[in-house]
Amino acid sequence: MAVTLDTPVGALAGVGEQRAKKLAKLGLTRAADLLEHYPRDYEDRRQEYHIRQAPLGPRVCVRAMAAEHPRRARIRAGLELVQVKVVDQTGALHLTFFNQGYVERAIRAGEEYVFFGAVEEQGRRRSMVNPIFERAGRQEDTGRVMPVYPLTAGITNHLMASLTRQVLPCAAGLPETLPQSVRQAHALAARTYAVENIHFPADEAALALARRRLIFEELFYLSVGLGVLKGRRAEADRACPFPPRPRADFDALLPFAPTGAQSRVMDQIAADLASGRPMNRLVQGDVGSGKTAVAAYACWLCAGAGYQSALMAPTEVLAEQHYRSLSALLSPAGVRVGLLTGSLPAAEKKRMRQALAAGEIDLAVGTHALISQGVAFRRLALIVADEQHRFGVAQRSALAGKSGTGGMPPPHVLVMSATPIPRTLALIIYGDLDVSVIDELPPGRTPVATYVVGEDKRRRVYNFVRRQVEQGRQVYLICPAVEEASAEWGGPPAMDLKAVTTYAKQLQTEVFPDLRVDLLHGRMKPREKEAAMAAFAAGRTQVLVATTVVEVGVDVPNASLVVIENADRFGLSQLHQLRGRVGRGRHQSYCVLLTASRSPEALARLRTLASTTDGFRIAEEDLKARGPGDFFGSRQHGLPQMKLADLSGDLALLQEAQGAAQALLAEDPDLSRPEDRPVLDQVRRMFSDTPDIFN
Repeated sequence: MAVTLDTPVGALAGVGEQRAKKLAKLGLTRAADLLEHYPRDYEDRRQEYHIRQAPLGPRVCVRAMAAEHPRRARIRAGLELVQVKVVDQTGALHLTFFNQGYVERAIRAGEEYVFFGAVEEQGRRRSMVNPIFERAGRQEDTGRVMPVYPLTAGITNHLMASLTRQVLPCAAGLPETLPQSVRQAHALAARTYAVENIHFPADEAALALARRRLIFEELFYLSVGLGVLKGRRAEADRACPFPPRPRADFDALLPFAPTGAQSRVMDQIAADLASGRPMNRLVQGDVGSGKTAVAAYACWLCAGAGYQSALMAPTEVLAEQHYRSLSALLSPAGVRVGLLTGSLPAAEKKRMRQALAAGEIDLAVGTHALISQGVAFRRLALIVADEQHRFGVAQRSALAGKSGTGGMPPPHVLVMSATPIPRTLALIIYGDLDVSVIDELPPGRTPVATYVVGEDKRRRVYNFVRRQVEQGRQVYLICPAVEEASAEWGGPPAMDLKAVTTYAKQLQTEVFPDLRVDLLHGRMKPREKEAAMAAFAAGRTQVLVATTVVEVGVDVPNASLVVIENADRFGLSQLHQLRGRVGRGRHQSYCVLLTASRSPEALARLRTLASTTDGFRIAEEDLKARGPGDFFGSRQHGLPQMKLADLSGDLALLQEAQGAAQALLAEDPDLSRPEDRPVLDQVRRMFSDTPDIFN
């Protein structure tokens, strides 16, 4: 069968119905998808060792001859071994294969093979467990640089590499999407060459060329898409203008005087909203900097102009918290605030929807329920999204589509993010937003005391937890994993990480049997998560064992201690966000970074966090320390998902791609020229969650 770009993966050799379903979980349904499923790493399998010279530990290639016929033994139900001794002129290597019965027929005495695996040694006896092997001279998986792919349960790297090999000839049929002028100006490889060499590079130079081309391409399409969005926003000649109102009237509603930074950002927002052109502004502020008050100011201006606003939060608990605080703040000024979440009783939801459609609610606070079917606003003129990385262009667009009847223009958009990003990087990434920074904390906030503590002090940490609870406080215990890690996932050994499910049980039964311990992690059902957070917020839970799902969480002023297990496993910015869960009340709060690591680099990073509470300085340090790491996590802050590009590590290439995108859009702002049609198609594909934007 001739394989084409549209060939279903189920039709490829080695894929049955079950494997096709598992591959679909990775988004792989056609041959073309496999070509774009790029490796996450590479193994250099070019060097071959003699048995005695092979280093212990890392996986290496050993060329040796089978000295005997393999022996197969059934140990018990579900477990059988195949063992065979192989030799070369330097010695013998004992191989063991678990549950791989085919090896008994595949290896023949007297034949030479290349084995790839980790060499272990006990005394003088050297061994390998479950190595990959191939007949010498007929090699596909050894003797080369080998790709390591993102996988899912039931799909091995060997299978993924085999499937990619089957479809690789199709790369010749891939259309060239980058304009020839861009390729020449930036010395970029052809697309076919790049795809072939990103999977099976001939050498380091070929891999570097392939990566440069494909990363540039992603960043170029991202920059073009954001440029088109920004251009359309500039062309939008009207939005509902909000007439200026005396700031003193709003300040009188606040229980505190706004900081200078808050005042500056409020003035920027007021200018945007009075201009008659759509506002699209990101407000970055560290934990506790007072972003909610700034958002409340925008909603107050909106209500004063006779329009509706909507604030969308990532969780029901957070939405309810915003609803309570905004009602208390704005109701005295006559602003009618309503709440809409998925768990409201049906009758209440219906009443709320009717009130929104009739214009009887000035400010709607809610979750994704605000963009669900059946929700319509009468005069929606302002959207506030809490946490940019939870709400991408798609959700903002869906909410904007509900602006109301009677030819309402697009609503203003205000996005609040508590994730500090180095300013230069923010200005590049948020191409469709203007950026404001609240870089000042309100007076009177006590900094969280932060300590780096070794594993040997665990008992003292538990005693400190108990003392905080005895004083009436509450405690977060943060773990990096949900359940015991497994070697199959390529993760660290199971005992290295405090797994949240097992750990919570252990704490409740062995350490704190007299305290109320609860559990919260991302794999729980939404209602279970909401219930766990609500119980903690209400004070019913004393110790909450959680994963980073609480990073963007509810405000619990009574929580005074956060203990972060395996703290060296987190990035500094994430640790700073987790630390921000405490220090929200009048009690002195503490953050304990527990680590078993003795790495000087890891300990230095953690001490950086302990020495400062400035989120922007921490973000800069994190960027320096981690380089091309996952500074932004997997969600890329609501932007389209990148397959290869790293928005922090590939900064120079990002700037280069932006320049190329700006030059193209200056010549062809709508990408209407026939030769730019492939670029438009790729941009539409990248922003496919917002098809209405690029029609």
